[in-house]
Amino acid sequence: MRAALTWRDKAEQCIYDLAFKPDGTQLIIAAGNRLLVYDTSDGTLIQPLKGHKDTVYCVAYAKDGKRFASGSADKSVIIWTSKLEGILKYTHNDSIQCVSYNPLTHQLASCSSSDFGLWSPEQKSVSKHKTSSKITCCSWTNDGQYLALGMFNGIVSIRNKNGEEKVKIERTGGASSPIWSICWNPSRDERNDILAVADWGQKLSFYQLSGKQIGKDRMLNFDPCCVSYFTKGEYILLGGSDKQVSLFTKDGVRLGTIGEQSSWVWTCKVKPDSNYVAVGCQDGTISFYQLIFSTVHGLYKDRYAYRDSMTDVIVQHLITEQKVRIKGRELVKKIAIYKNRLAIQMPEKILIYELYSDDSSDMYYRVKEKIVKKFECNLLVVCSDHIILCQEKRLQCLSFSGIKEREWLMESLIRYIKVIGGPPGREGLLVGLKNGQILKIFVDNVFAIVLLKQSTAVRCLDMSASRNKLAVVDENDTCLVYDIHTKELLFQEPNANSVAWNTQCEDMLCFSGGGYLNIKASNFPVHQQKLQGFVVGYNGSKIFCLHVFSMSAVEVPQSAPMYQYLERKMFKEAYQIACLGVTDTDWKELAMEALEGMEFETAKKAFTRVRDLRYLELISSIEERKKHGENNNELFLADVYAYQGKFHEAAKLYKKSGHENLALDMYSDLRMFDYAKDFLGSGDPKDTKMLIKKQADWAKNINEPKAAVEMYLSAGEHMKAIEISGDHGWVDMLIEIARKLDKAEREPLSKCAFYFKKLDNPGYAAETYMKVGDLKALVHLHVETHRWEEAFALSEKHPEFKDDVYVPYAQWLAENDRFEEAQKAFHKAGRQSEAVRVLEQLTHNAVVESRFNDAAYYYWMLSMQCLDIAQENEQQKTEMLQKFHHFQHLAEVYHVYHSIQRYTELVPLCYRCSTNNPLLNNLGNVCINCRQPFVFSASSYEVLHLVEFYLEDGITDEEAVALIDLEAPRLNKRENKWQEMMSDHAQSLRLDDNTDIIEDDDPFTAKLSFEQGGSEFVPVIVNRAVLQSMSRRDVLIKRWPKPLRWQYYRSLLPDASITMCPSCFQMFHTEDYELLVLQHNCCPFCRRRIDESNQ
Repeated sequence: MRAALTWRDKAEQCIYDLAFKPDGTQLIIAAGNRLLVYDTSDGTLIQPLKGHKDTVYCVAYAKDGKRFASGSADKSVIIWTSKLEGILKYTHNDSIQCVSYNPLTHQLASCSSSDFGLWSPEQKSVSKHKTSSKITCCSWTNDGQYLALGMFNGIVSIRNKNGEEKVKIERTGGASSPIWSICWNPSRDERNDILAVADWGQKLSFYQLSGKQIGKDRMLNFDPCCVSYFTKGEYILLGGSDKQVSLFTKDGVRLGTIGEQSSWVWTCKVKPDSNYVAVGCQDGTISFYQLIFSTVHGLYKDRYAYRDSMTDVIVQHLITEQKVRIKGRELVKKIAIYKNRLAIQMPEKILIYELYSDDSSDMYYRVKEKIVKKFECNLLVVCSDHIILCQEKRLQCLSFSGIKEREWLMESLIRYIKVIGGPPGREGLLVGLKNGQILKIFVDNVFAIVLLKQSTAVRCLDMSASRNKLAVVDENDTCLVYDIHTKELLFQEPNANSVAWNTQCEDMLCFSGGGYLNIKASNFPVHQQKLQGFVVGYNGSKIFCLHVFSMSAVEVPQSAPMYQYLERKMFKEAYQIACLGVTDTDWKELAMEALEGMEFETAKKAFTRVRDLRYLELISSIEERKKHGENNNELFLADVYAYQGKFHEAAKLYKKSGHENLALDMYSDLRMFDYAKDFLGSGDPKDTKMLIKKQADWAKNINEPKAAVEMYLSAGEHMKAIEISGDHGWVDMLIEIARKLDKAEREPLSKCAFYFKKLDNPGYAAETYMKVGDLKALVHLHVETHRWEEAFALSEKHPEFKDDVYVPYAQWLAENDRFEEAQKAFHKAGRQSEAVRVLEQLTHNAVVESRFNDAAYYYWMLSMQCLDIAQENEQQKTEMLQKFHHFQHLAEVYHVYHSIQRYTELVPLCYRCSTNNPLLNNLGNVCINCRQPFVFSASSYEVLHLVEFYLEDGITDEEAVALIDLEAPRLNKRENKWQEMMSDHAQSLRLDDNTDIIEDDDPFTAKLSFEQGGSEFVPVIVNRAVLQSMSRRDVLIKRWPKPLRWQYYRSLLPDASITMCPSCFQMFHTEDYELLVLQHNCCPFCRRRIDESNQ
């Protein structure tokens, strides 16, 4: 620390007090009976202020800078404005000794020899309080709550804002040690309010607000007249009878002198928030000093030690940012650090510290040695076992016990010294002299080695990591780099104030100057970036920079030098630079450049650094191919370009190396089909087709089906186009494709038809099948879509498909509960067994459900089916005829039962023998007398007046019908009132209302006779004569198909009309039949519709 006089002035009277305006622009000085106002910047007297009639003892400025006050021996206090106008005056009973403004308000404390007053602008009067002794000084606490009064009798009285005494501090010296100055520490970082007390017992003491003393009294060896703190409370100023101002720490440790004076110093204060000090003396001298605190520090690699608060040392780890404080009670003059050693020089001793452990991150130091001796030196260096003192031209090497072991005397002043490492006890020193000489000294060798000599003085030195190069900054701010072995100047750079080699890279150094940081790699151009301060170290990517009083580690990406190496294809050197610290982007760039330069080892390391597995796989595959003898670098480079996205360059190289197919594959995989087509030009059409196919595959995969379809079509891949169109339901597209396809292309056309069916467009499917000529598929299509009419028409033209149509039709009918139609369809298809099975199932269901009428109908149909089978199959003829009769019988039984269950009484009458038969007849449906079978009405099941007769042998059915149709005239006539009605629907006999029966002989009636009491049935057999005598109107004929014989019935009551169904040959009363036909529009037994022709 040193003090530089800024300006000085001399007043005619003693300077008892002074005060700074809070903004520091003005200085108010109490000189005689006047106040002198100075401009602090240059010491100009702005204005003298006259208002007091006697000597002014004290002056104080309000914290807000709006007012200041002065107190005088004339017992008055004057309040002045910042515009230097007096605005208020009040008085005490004695001379005013001191004044002080409350730091938070405008409350003013004014103290006289017998009392003190408290005044504020809002008060009308001054509140005064008597004291037991003369008040010499006063000071407010930071918070403005308490006022401390220093008294001539050695007592300190602490009062509140109302003037009431709260604490009284009685000191050991008593009246023999009058208190002359007190001041509260203004620091807001302190936990307690601390009061500094200076007395004429030549002591400096510190007290808490409670009155408790802090530490011991500090002896001064002079009478103090004034004590004041720096703005932040870190230092104390003391002036007095020793005719100088002394600088102390806040704990009372004396640090040095600020300007010696020729008389007592009565007042000294610090300009707010600065290092300027104003001093007022007994002889009227006013001095204004600037305090310059020099930086005391040391650096070794990433450890930086520096002085703090003048007495403490802080060691900072520049990488981890850890800090440790080593507290001291004395002024720290010099600091040196090396590896695990730390040396601190104090006024009367040197302390040697060592680290607790060898851990690189350990920050705990302990005292190793203490050299209690006063040393005067310009520079201090510490090694493992020695300290080196530099005194002008002399270097002394001392052991840690303080014994001088060696000494070197230089030709010129030593300007720079640095430890450059070495074995413990044999370290080397690099020394730079003012005459330009640079030497290397080993601590165990008395001879200095001259490395080189230059014409200009040395300011800064550093040696490269391999000890091959030397960097020097001279007094002309030039950085010069030499080869140590050849002494050759390699290069020089201007505007440098300090230089440092990179400890991890031989060819890199940095130097600072002119507000810039300069990084130089090898002999490449310098890379600059803005940086304030001095470069003191360069480790990897970190540059250690000292700016004013703080050391910082600046992370500097080594990108610029790395790119400089890359430009020259120096990949290995670029990799070494990158290892010092570059961004991920730079690593990628290095990896890419090395890969393109075929430097695979460097590329692999760089890609590993950025964790790029894709490129690592590429490098691995290239290395594998090289092992197998492949050495086409153009092909390798093409692969690299393809990976980098430089596809056109890759394609050119593929073509150049004769691998056009790889270029096509690349473009195809990247879906860059247009580029692929351009690359192909007018090449092989096969390749073009393959390319379009790949493009279509890609369009399909990225969900662009329309584009895919078009591409597949252009590539001739009709099946894929059809599949996509069908899957997306694009019927129009399918139609277009199907119509464009040639009929010979059966597979794609069949696929089209398949999708037409699937998409419910059977018309287009049919059109497609027709185009192909696939009739079977067409039939199946009609069947599947239930377009039965088209199916029937097709089967008519092509009988071979009859089974393919009618069987599914019958099954469909059955599935839709149209069993009767299904049975007919099975029958029509020639599937008699299925037809019979359906009928049997229908019959069974009808019986189970008590639908006897339906059961009768189904049995009748079954019987007719059996008859048809008998006609067609000679082998089954007998069996089927038996079944026919059996089913006919069951049909009649169920039909009868349908009617019987609705009636309670039905007495059969035999019309052959006129016998009334019981309801329950053990013989069955025959007369108990003549055994003639009854003929029942198929509706009411009353016995009809019909008798069955049989033809004589030799008479055929055709001849019998012809004889009956002759209708030979009778001998005994009756009125011809009968009318025979024949139609397609029925054969009927009707009797007019006015018919009168005329008895005559009837040959048929004679045939009705039989032998009474016989147990055998005697049928009525007629010959030709009887047949000829019969009237066509009286005969009903059941014309059964072959192999059955026809059945003939004669009506015995021509009055009652009988109708026979021409289909099932069942007999009805005509009235019943007509009614039922009107109700159901069909035969009640066989359900033949009346509008159907008799087949």
